Amino acid sequence: MPPVSKRPLSRRTILRGSGVAMSLPVLDAMLPSVSASTVSREPNIRRIGYYYVPMGYHPDAWTPKGSGGPLAKLTPSLQPLESVKEQLLVMTGFDLQNAYPGSHATSNSAFLSAARAKLTESTDYYLGTTVDQIAALKIGQDSPMASLELAMDSVNTVGQCDNGYACVYQNNLSWSSPTTPLPAESHPRLVFEMLFGDGGTPAERLAQLHRRASLLDSITSEMKRLTQQLGANDRNRVDDYLTSIREVERRIKNAEDSAQDNPLPDLDRPVGVPAAYADHARLMFELQILAFRGEVTRISTFQLAREASTRTYPEIGVPDPHHPTTHHGNNPDKLAKVAKINRFHVSLFAEFLEKLAKIPEGDGTMLDHSLFLYGSGMGDPDAHDHANLPILVAGGQADGLRGGRHIQYDNPTPLSNLHLTLLNHAGVPLETFADSTGQLKDLFEPVTL
Repeated sequence: MPPVSKRPLSRRTILRGSGVAMSLPVLDAMLPSVSASTVSREPNIRRIGYYYVPMGYHPDAWTPKGSGGPLAKLTPSLQPLESVKEQLLVMTGFDLQNAYPGSHATSNSAFLSAARAKLTESTDYYLGTTVDQIAALKIGQDSPMASLELAMDSVNTVGQCDNGYACVYQNNLSWSSPTTPLPAESHPRLVFEMLFGDGGTPAERLAQLHRRASLLDSITSEMKRLTQQLGANDRNRVDDYLTSIREVERRIKNAEDSAQDNPLPDLDRPVGVPAAYADHARLMFELQILAFRGEVTRISTFQLAREASTRTYPEIGVPDPHHPTTHHGNNPDKLAKVAKINRFHVSLFAEFLEKLAKIPEGDGTMLDHSLFLYGSGMGDPDAHDHANLPILVAGGQADGLRGGRHIQYDNPTPLSNLHLTLLNHAGVPLETFADSTGQLKDLFEPVTL
């Protein structure tokens, strides 16, 4: 354990500048000058994130062969996860009974709530508190933001979206109560200002932005003062963090500049975001990493595309709209395109995990001390069913998650069982969640601290 001073730097140290309030990553100088046993009482799992992809999957290209066991060879859709497969669980057999009778709206709304959405086209919608918000009440309250809700698509649809269900069910993953959906932000600049702006209204933050060339330029004097208190390891850690922030800010600025030359913007994409889907998604993942590193938040949700999305993916050889393609009728060409889309989304999630696996934290990495659930609320998109869902869990080694495996449960097993299990290992002890029938006992093994 590195030497520490008698008066450690506060874990709530904030660097302030013109319109800036920047939290710092955990540093050696923040550890108290007491025995290592006290430090070890930090929670093993420090954060939890949920990642949603719409309209199911192509099972043959996704599901590992056999009835479970080691992930000796990843399937085509999951191959991008090869470098992190030892921290990965591929899980089959889960279902969402409360998403039936089978719709896009309920696929999205039930994914984190495991609740049945009230059938309504009006504002009297009713669902349930989602699992991320239950986590936020417990482990998110000590952070500047209890939770962070992100999406890739603009929320530009209201009223009835799907078979008599209000659009609110399709647009919002996260609900803080059965009647309170939490809108997700899709514009990188607005997320950046949320994470690092020093409060105020959006108009006030925008005015501050125009008065400064860069967020980091306004904290130069504060940074010089701070570095005088830090050792070499901490200075390197802070420098790497600030370099990452500057790079994200530069990429956001480039996207905003290039948007002026785009005469035909995608109606689902906010003005001023990268033109390419992958570049936009990477920025949103980078913003989550910055939020986690600075402990701005410990809870995130990210909707990688909206249910019934007609987005095309010509960059991977799928110029056809996503939604019609998923109504494949067992057409081999359409199924192959669904598999390509599945792999594309997975590849972006894999890049996110790989970056977290390279960032030291405690006795391991940020990925070790995180739990991430990735998947869809729909199984076979052609049938609009909610059985045998495509589900991945990553990270969690600091609390004993045994990765590198395919776990196949009896179908159907409630997805809420998995939600309940992950909550408990993230330090949120519950006996039941939604329609759960119990915790899953074969994911984690005891960790000796």
